[in-house]
Amino acid sequence: MTKRVLHVVTNVGHYDDPSHTTGLWLSELTHAWHVFEEHGYEQTLVSPAGGAVPLEPRALKFPNYDRTAKAWRNDPGKMAMLQNTVSPDRIDPSAYDAIYFTGGHAVMYDFPDSEGLQHITREIYERGGVVSSVCHGYCGLLNTRLSDGSYLIDGRRMTGFAWTEEVLARVDKLVPYNAEEKARQRGALYEKAALPFVSYVVTDGNLVTGQNPGSAKATAKKVVEAVEGNVSKERG
Repeated sequence: MTKRVLHVVTNVGHYDDPSHTTGLWLSELTHAWHVFEEHGYEQTLVSPAGGAVPLEPRALKFPNYDRTAKAWRNDPGKMAMLQNTVSPDRIDPSAYDAIYFTGGHAVMYDFPDSEGLQHITREIYERGGVVSSVCHGYCGLLNTRLSDGSYLIDGRRMTGFAWTEEVLARVDKLVPYNAEEKARQRGALYEKAALPFVSYVVTDGNLVTGQNPGSAKATAKKVVEAVEGNVSKERG
């Protein structure tokens, strides 16, 4: 059977200060999309409110703006998808093998408190599906609780955009909170690479997380491994 992945993208276009724009970090979507496409997976875009997805301007500049991102922007069909994402209430969690939270600082605002996304994530996770995120995407996992009331990330090894990287990116004064700190407060066993901005992925069972934009491709590959591993277990 064809496997299905749900990509989560943002609807937010700026920080608290409207003069500072942000949005989806496009390559975090396109790198993963390309990997899943190569494996024949069906893919869907969902956002907290449904509808249009703004793009992070910095992600559209070299070296962040690479072949897959350019190809997406030059494809009218793909760009139309970013104008017409579905809302969580239209998603049947049982139809998906994995959920993948993309990043960009915008997600810090609309991912954490989306009850619809939390419901989908919990359903996929507790059914044994794969929950994954890259970069700031892990903000979508910060407030997600399991059926027993515990945080999904409590006691789990994981990673995501580090506070050191926020400082080096010079946005530490703009972001609404320290995501790394919040993950630790929720019991996550947070890890990061020895050097900032290098690819780093952590897999803990059916939880797969990547640290930064450069980790998107590697994260997607680990998601495939986890999905295929779950399939093997089901068949066994």
